Amino acid sequence: MSIEVRHLTHTYGEGSALHTVALNDVSFTIEDGEFVGIVGHTGSGKSTLVQHLNGLLKPTSGQVLVDGEDLNGEKVNRRALRQRIGLVFQYPEYQLFEETVAKDIAFGPKNQGLSAKEIDARVRHAMSSVHLDYDKYAEKSPFELSGGQMRRVAIAGVLAMEPSVLILDEPTAGLDPRGRDRILTMLEELRAREHTTVLMVSHSMEDMARLATRLLVISEGRLAADGTPREIFSRPGLMTSVGLDIPEAARLCGVLRSRGYNLPEDLYRPEELREHLLRLWKEAAKC
Repeated sequence: MSIEVRHLTHTYGEGSALHTVALNDVSFTIEDGEFVGIVGHTGSGKSTLVQHLNGLLKPTSGQVLVDGEDLNGEKVNRRALRQRIGLVFQYPEYQLFEETVAKDIAFGPKNQGLSAKEIDARVRHAMSSVHLDYDKYAEKSPFELSGGQMRRVAIAGVLAMEPSVLILDEPTAGLDPRGRDRILTMLEELRAREHTTVLMVSHSMEDMARLATRLLVISEGRLAADGTPREIFSRPGLMTSVGLDIPEAARLCGVLRSRGYNLPEDLYRPEELREHLLRLWKEAAKC
């Protein structure tokens, strides 16, 4: 499934005193299997953007096309579309409502009209995907769980719909380090196993360095940059100009280069920086 955004503009309160341009002439294409990070400071338009990608919001102007079909066309089946493009909002655990974990996860598949056998299989698979043991948690109330577990239940409810594209808006916000790592590990495994296309909004450059294969940088409603993490993070001036930082490894690499260490300019992952530093240490030891 491809998603193409063409000259997308969205205005809130058009024609009123509260007129606000949230997105301004944004264009890009997402291909199958990509893990795209969407970054930008608060209020830059990230959440508005992702709500256009499964038809929750309509453009003021421009188009969003899925497999070449305009989402705002008269013949578009938006219900079917939202089953193919799953959106996980910020703090999705606030949307849990059923009496058991299994029933909450099953809500979407039931609305698809699936058989009881297929619903059960999807619930079990979705729980496994988010690292929740079916026998231990299926009959528990979701409100008995930890915050991180509740969030995984909410994500499982979207995964049970078997979307081709998964969009997550700040999936690790508010979690402790353990909960955050479990969500990120789950997303790594999901992409490797299911080859799901993932778009993730995040303020964490560390999360983006770990997961993303491509970054869209949004600033004041415009697409400020589009490239690989290596390309984007090697431009600290760009990131600073839009109110963002770069990963700690990239920042440390810059400090070390300024002190004379012979390191590539585009290092941004801790493991690759460690590898280069060990190489320099071994070379120095030989001397």
